Amino acid sequence: MKKTVTLLLVLCAFSILAQPSQKLLPLIPLPKEVKYLDDIFNLTPKTKIVLVNDIFKPEVDYLNNYLKINYGFDLKIVSDLPKEGNYIIITQPDFEAGFLENYDLTMNQNQLIFIAEGNAGLFYGIETLIQLMPLEKIVDGVLGESQLKIQCEDIKDAPHYQWRGMHLDCSRHFFSKEEVKKYINYLAMYKFNVFHWHLVDDQGWRIEIKKYPLLTSIGSQRKETIVGKPAWDKDGKPSKDDKYDGNPYGGFYTQEDIKEVVTYAQTRHITVVPEIEMPGHSLAALAAYPQYSCTGGPFETYTKWGVSDDVYCAGNDSTFLFLQNILSEVIDLFPGKYIHIGGDECLKGRWKACPKCQKRIADEKLKDENELQSYFITRIEKYVNSKGKQIIGWDEILDGGLAPNATVMSWRGTAGGIAAAKQKHMVVMTPGKPCYFDHYQSKDKKTEPLAIGGFNPLDSVYAYNPTPKSLSEEEAKFILGAQGNVWTEYITNFSSVQYMSMPRMAALSEALWTPLDKKNYKNFIERLKIHSRTLDKMNVNYAKHFINKK
Repeated sequence: MKKTVTLLLVLCAFSILAQPSQKLLPLIPLPKEVKYLDDIFNLTPKTKIVLVNDIFKPEVDYLNNYLKINYGFDLKIVSDLPKEGNYIIITQPDFEAGFLENYDLTMNQNQLIFIAEGNAGLFYGIETLIQLMPLEKIVDGVLGESQLKIQCEDIKDAPHYQWRGMHLDCSRHFFSKEEVKKYINYLAMYKFNVFHWHLVDDQGWRIEIKKYPLLTSIGSQRKETIVGKPAWDKDGKPSKDDKYDGNPYGGFYTQEDIKEVVTYAQTRHITVVPEIEMPGHSLAALAAYPQYSCTGGPFETYTKWGVSDDVYCAGNDSTFLFLQNILSEVIDLFPGKYIHIGGDECLKGRWKACPKCQKRIADEKLKDENELQSYFITRIEKYVNSKGKQIIGWDEILDGGLAPNATVMSWRGTAGGIAAAKQKHMVVMTPGKPCYFDHYQSKDKKTEPLAIGGFNPLDSVYAYNPTPKSLSEEEAKFILGAQGNVWTEYITNFSSVQYMSMPRMAALSEALWTPLDKKNYKNFIERLKIHSRTLDKMNVNYAKHFINKK
């Protein structure tokens, strides 16, 4: 059957007269190669799907589910070529090249042909096909059946970067399981393959850990939340002028919720990377279990933004057992390769004053508190590695020496990522400029929602190149890709998440998927204007600054 299908595809390829055109296509991210064909594929309930290999059944089911929800019909799946009527056929190349995210999509009026080596490639091809579908079905007056008229294209596609990530902070403000799924839908539409789920911080612990129930009964709750931006006194400390809303705030995901979200992401070929912060950003955990701090507390979950002085005690062996027990449950919930352990913004004041931490520095012959942090991260890494996983952390994990197998997320500019790549460590670039989507996207702050600061407009996101020019060709191989981050101190509801991330998410997707020589910002804006009708249909609250651009 495979040879017959291959011959059919070859004959079909010769029969299609490709007519390159400048016609604007509503495709984001732009594929590697696209040729406009002067033909229409008419998708109807009578169209059949020819499934040559059952390994692709999940992706076919995804397509059928999409058609059913959005157009009211699905397609019959068959194993042999139909003798009449048009069809979609899904097959693999005759050779194994290891390009599991690549796909080809070719169409004429009779056939719509997917060629994909791996399931992810087919999924991305289906997402491309979905973008080519009209927003509304029509009903043929003669035949009385639903129809989707799809402009035929000849597409050869592959991602430019391996790591195409988006982040969402659910600690500062909590978003429901269903809202997280919506967010994952946006990632899938734009062919992202990593969802970085920020689950714990000073302001809230959001994941159920059965061995430590107080993490959610106490750590997931805060008695109130600061209103607006914190005031600061002349010494750089939070001011007594800070205002609070007086409203208790909380929420967390059960382990069943986590499993459901992870499975949902998996069907969209998205790996969920959980972030469990340590040694800093840990006040919510210490509010529940103060014995793992340097001072013993008592503490309360942080009600303001910023960074707490109180961190995990690095001199107490029970701290590591506590974190290992937590990570054991986390690892069981997330099948992906990476566990994010934070490692950023750990204030060292408590360690400097803590006899146990100072004894650890002396016993381990460490130079200072920076090397104590390196000791802390390395010890955690050994445990995570023993469970078959790898750690990833913010670029502060470079301080005092990088753990042997760690991957670095470079957020304080690009210097950390460059240093890590030169040390032959894998790197994900996510510098605040332009990858922080909690920053302003317009200079007219009177019309924009309150943001943490900075200015990351759409064009700067689109222009981003994750590979620094200062790296050699060999060093550049350690740049996995990049990621957009949505921190939520000032993003209080999901509608605001949509506004701050969209359409910057679309721009980043093209920066990570599309080859550099194919990118064109003006063309992107014109495609985005067409694509915005899809966002309207999805009821997405997106920023519309681009609409008046020419």
